[in-house]
Amino acid sequence: MSHVGVGPRAVMRSVAFLTAGVLAVPALAGCSSEDPSGKPLAAQDVAAAARARVADGGTLRWAVDSVPDTLNAFQSDADATTARVAQAVLPSLYRMDERGRPVRNPDYLESAKVVETEPKQVVVYKLNQQAVWSDGREIGAADFAAQWRALSGKDTAYWTARNAGYDRIEKIERGANDLEVKVTFDRPYADWKSLFTPLYPKEVTGTPDAFNDGARRGIEVTAGPFTVKKVDTKTDEVVLTGNPRWWGEPAKLDKIVLRAVPRDERVSELVAGELDLAEIDPDTAEQVARAAAPRDAGTGTPLMGPDGTPAPGSGASALPGPQGGSAARALRSWAIANGSDEEAAEEEILAREKRRKAEAKAERRRKALSGFEVRKSLEPAYTQLALNGAEGPLADERVRRAVARALDREKLAEAVLKPLGLPAEPVGSHLALSGQPAYADGSGALGEQDAKEARALLADAGWVPGGPVKKSEDGEKAAGAEKSENDEDGKKSDGGDEGTYIVGEDGKDTDGKNKDDGEGGREEGEDTGGTDQESGEKHSSGKNTAQGGAPGAYAPKGTAAPAGAAAAPVAKDGKALTLRFVLPSGPGSQALRTVADRISDMLEKIGIGTEITKVPDESYFKDHVASGEYDLALYSWPASAFPATDARPIYAKPVPAADGSLNVAQNYTRVGTDQVDQLFDQAMGTLDEDKARDLLRKADSRIWAAAGSVPLYQRPQLVAARENLANAGAFGFETPVYEDMGYLKKGARGAEASASPAR
Repeated sequence: MSHVGVGPRAVMRSVAFLTAGVLAVPALAGCSSEDPSGKPLAAQDVAAAARARVADGGTLRWAVDSVPDTLNAFQSDADATTARVAQAVLPSLYRMDERGRPVRNPDYLESAKVVETEPKQVVVYKLNQQAVWSDGREIGAADFAAQWRALSGKDTAYWTARNAGYDRIEKIERGANDLEVKVTFDRPYADWKSLFTPLYPKEVTGTPDAFNDGARRGIEVTAGPFTVKKVDTKTDEVVLTGNPRWWGEPAKLDKIVLRAVPRDERVSELVAGELDLAEIDPDTAEQVARAAAPRDAGTGTPLMGPDGTPAPGSGASALPGPQGGSAARALRSWAIANGSDEEAAEEEILAREKRRKAEAKAERRRKALSGFEVRKSLEPAYTQLALNGAEGPLADERVRRAVARALDREKLAEAVLKPLGLPAEPVGSHLALSGQPAYADGSGALGEQDAKEARALLADAGWVPGGPVKKSEDGEKAAGAEKSENDEDGKKSDGGDEGTYIVGEDGKDTDGKNKDDGEGGREEGEDTGGTDQESGEKHSSGKNTAQGGAPGAYAPKGTAAPAGAAAAPVAKDGKALTLRFVLPSGPGSQALRTVADRISDMLEKIGIGTEITKVPDESYFKDHVASGEYDLALYSWPASAFPATDARPIYAKPVPAADGSLNVAQNYTRVGTDQVDQLFDQAMGTLDEDKARDLLRKADSRIWAAAGSVPLYQRPQLVAARENLANAGAFGFETPVYEDMGYLKKGARGAEASASPAR
């Protein structure tokens, strides 16, 4: 998926994000006379200021995850920094607004319209007459045509990551004049606004050699408010400077330096004064917030007195502090006079000096961080629980649905977002986020959390609570995550969804409420048990005793279990149902590990065990998620303004490749159906926006019902920014406006600086 104006879908989908008749599906949850798309859950937080309040000049040192291997955003090894550079230096015909919707960028486009639909779709772009490349040449049809040929997929000499949309173009021509570009499609394409963003000059896309190698370490010809000065792999920096040929509002900053800084080192770099803007983790955010507060956030006691000395009650020693030789002698005399011998007095001097240095260091750190503030919003991305349906117990749709029905998504969202003061609402769609046109809560097709129903689904699939568990030769329980065989009790899903159960289609109650179970995730503060956070050891959260009693001892029939109690483990054919839960182990993954622990607790309550394995970040996605070496995994997808195009490869039914392997595209759960594919194809091929939106919502309902993935929560976005840095921070949905970023003029504070940026 992608952000409009951020980069191609190939970049944003690297984690790391219809021709048949329409099938009948139940009414979507939350649908009413009101627009179910709703509003964004959180606004952007960028310290918005009018350009008149922003000073000219200055350098912005911005932390990023990496120096990109390529600046060609359409290549497979492009990353998020590639997209960031493209935003600042290349044309984006459409940008993302604050609601995650595409809007025309007037710096490049005066207009863009579908002027014909029969016999073929024709779009005419009218370019801004001032739009020129940095070499002085006008942006025009030749650039559009070169990019189309490079990305159409017809010439395999071009090393492209994707062709979606460009493969539907029949021809590109000059329009009525040099400022018009006429694009004719051979098939209708609803997401035509996704094309030509970013737009590269023909010097980059005109030949395979230029495309493949010419823009990897630099872009000589640009057309944005900034241009690429250098990509320095020795200092891990990409340096952007103002473009003298930029025709729009001039850039306020002289320079933007994108510095590759690991997440766990960013707080040190902030303290050292080496960064001005950095996305941070919750622990760093708390440090910044405490430093900026005049009083201790925990006790309410001032951290420092008015004279700069430790305030009473701050934990500082009442002993006289050694500030030199005479003070040290005074301390020794004081200690001896109060009953200490000379050796004890020396020890007290050393201890006091150690405390003094620690306090001085802490105060320097506090002062350094006090110049920053935390800006927070929600990323245009969501975290999901992925269920690998390729083999093993999760190949059975009933087991996947049982896992999904066991989850209290509200509690999981609260665990991550509530401590940060962000809206803690679970995501209701696989294809859009709240505020975007395609958004509607489709989770009703699966049903709400219901432990009783989850256990019934497991029983229907042959997984019996308290069933016998065979021992393997080495004494270990047989792993439920192993590939299960087809039998009458547990049928594998064959990829179709003729047997897909969608709540409401059979007349069953759709509220999904469990009125008598009292099941749910653990409350805040309860012991989540589970994993060793520091090691890579794996262990099971499943317990092999029935309701707290000895083996074979059971309570009378009908006796209710204590609230929150674990259910007896379920087993089938002598194997306990234990799922491999793979997680990243690196810095910044604590939130995922917290969520995983809570999910494990919720599954334990329906008799499913989890075996958690933590793996290095660099191998997590490639060697486990993408290769299918997992049962359960947590990862994120970015939201897209064009879900018909961008989400299709994520949820498309895997197909056999010519070599006999399975081509999963980006569907790492391996769960897909023909009907979902058809709905995507229909949505992509209609120019009726309302119809396309309805088709996408129906596709989402089918995806929920198949239970290959469960959206959990929108990701938090926490950014440390210098207090006087304007128009930068937690951008939310909206594409950054690079030319408006800068430092406030002296005295431009408060309400004066809070006006919307002038454009």
